[in-house]
Amino acid sequence: MGLSEDQVKVLCACVSEAPMSELMDIAGRTNRTKFRNSVLKPLMQAGLIEMTILDRPRSSNQKYRVTERGRALLAGRDTP
Repeated sequence: MGLSEDQVKVLCACVSEAPMSELMDIAGRTNRTKFRNSVLKPLMQAGLIEMTILDRPRSSNQKYRVTERGRALLAGRDTP
């Protein structure tokens, strides 16, 4: 699976639940829409991360966490 450097950083950060603002800081991004479309959505579509509040995706308390599939990927990969 070809993940970008930012996606790997976000995946590692999601081992413990993290809000989008923290993930953006880790990736060095400032544009929420571009960050969501180029980093978060591909990771969620691949089943590597998930939202903590599934029924309220726009919640201000929304956080992201790594899935079992994401943990398996990280276990077989060197972290940056």
